[in-house]
Amino acid sequence: MIPQFVSHVTERLQKAGFEAYLVGGCVRDLLIGNQPKDWDVTTNARPEQIQKVFEELKTVFENNFGTVTIINIPANETNRDVTPFADAQDRREIEKEDEVQITTYRSEGKYSDSRHPDSVSYETKLEKDMERRDFTMNAIAWDPIKDIAVDHYNGHKDIKDKLIKCVLYPNDRFQEDALRMLRAVRFSTVLNFAIEGETLRAISENSELLKNISPERIRDEFVKIIGSPSPAMGVDLLQKTGLLKYIIPELEEGIGCEQKGAHIYDVYNHTLHALQHSADKGLSTEVRLSAMFHDIGKPATRRYDKTKDKYTFFGHEVVGARITKKVLERLHFSRETIDLVVKLVRNHMFFSDTEQITLSAVRRIVRNVSPEHIWLLMEVRECDRVGMKKAEAPYRLRKYHAMIEEALHDPISVSQLKIDGEYLMKELQVRPGPRMGWILHALLDEVLENPELNTVEKLSERVKDFEELEDKDLKVLGEKGKEKKDDVEMSEVKKLHKKHGV
Repeated sequence: MIPQFVSHVTERLQKAGFEAYLVGGCVRDLLIGNQPKDWDVTTNARPEQIQKVFEELKTVFENNFGTVTIINIPANETNRDVTPFADAQDRREIEKEDEVQITTYRSEGKYSDSRHPDSVSYETKLEKDMERRDFTMNAIAWDPIKDIAVDHYNGHKDIKDKLIKCVLYPNDRFQEDALRMLRAVRFSTVLNFAIEGETLRAISENSELLKNISPERIRDEFVKIIGSPSPAMGVDLLQKTGLLKYIIPELEEGIGCEQKGAHIYDVYNHTLHALQHSADKGLSTEVRLSAMFHDIGKPATRRYDKTKDKYTFFGHEVVGARITKKVLERLHFSRETIDLVVKLVRNHMFFSDTEQITLSAVRRIVRNVSPEHIWLLMEVRECDRVGMKKAEAPYRLRKYHAMIEEALHDPISVSQLKIDGEYLMKELQVRPGPRMGWILHALLDEVLENPELNTVEKLSERVKDFEELEDKDLKVLGEKGKEKKDDVEMSEVKKLHKKHGV
């Protein structure tokens, strides 16, 4: 599972007289059985020595942490179709596996801002470098050439036990970099690992430090949690450890916000169920975010109706869209993501009553959301429904799907002809009036019978024939064409309804 270039890097360092180990997430993934996405090497070679060992390759050293990136292209080229260190039968374009980050053994000084070390010191011993790692599962060093593993903190055992545990003292690790608390939750959701008790307590005790982390770094970790197989567990873990209030405190307002009526959960737990369904179905990040935000406006709009002994949430989708926009902007999401998620939250209540909704109203919502995103809205609607512990695809949802397909379906009309009224007037000198309409519908009748006739040349010839007919005869043909159009259109709609079982 180790690419040839990665092995080449460690071997070259060792042949130059230095120690070299794979370290961090790539070793963890290999032990779990997952293919690593990134490759990190740690060594006692200094950055300038690393660059000298790989002087014929492109290297990048633009940081204060002793990390040199080795890229599998010649030093004097910036782009190359094939990699120099690949088998002749395995020539390929530059990929992520053709980059290796090599970091000199180091220890770190105090973290005044809970983000970056105030100072970095190079070390000569691997043990000192391992002390600064975040979790035991990421503190295993492995020499793939000699097949030697160095595991001072029993990380291999914790991987077997599916346990996330800090190296040495959890408080120190989180005070060094507060983002590690989010990473612990992310690893828990992605790997299905439990967080060890002392580590979990330290997250709760240090949660306030997350205020020191940039919105971009928080967003990136949060998106990975939302994109994991267990986002509901992840969000709930964020809430229980006190981290959620520094990311999306608006979600916590749904805790204990009773809904009554068709809802058996409060707003918060309904949201978690809707979010989890989006993951179970493998839906996109935008739909997952929309499922999480769709009812975020309910706490602010809840009113009690004494006469019906229930709560109302009128306009919660409008308020929720505003809150969603504010949250996503605060976390520095892209404008494209913000616009789409806000649009889905704003319109998620549209499909409510299949007996009252009209086809023209469905066409309006398709225009508002856009044809390319209308099915995303239906996915959000499905998550909402399943979040209420209702069936996934009942008659109502099937009816919505049928109506959307009908709205998206191009109606049978004379506009499908290769010639139009303007062409008839300019090219064939047909005068505007009832005869023009009869001619177009007569042409449509023939094209519906034989689509091969729908060319400018063939239709033009038929127009000349129709022009020789008297009004009464041409009118009969035109009316016949209209009837045929209506019959075909009705047949198409019936097919859609049958497809969706409505």
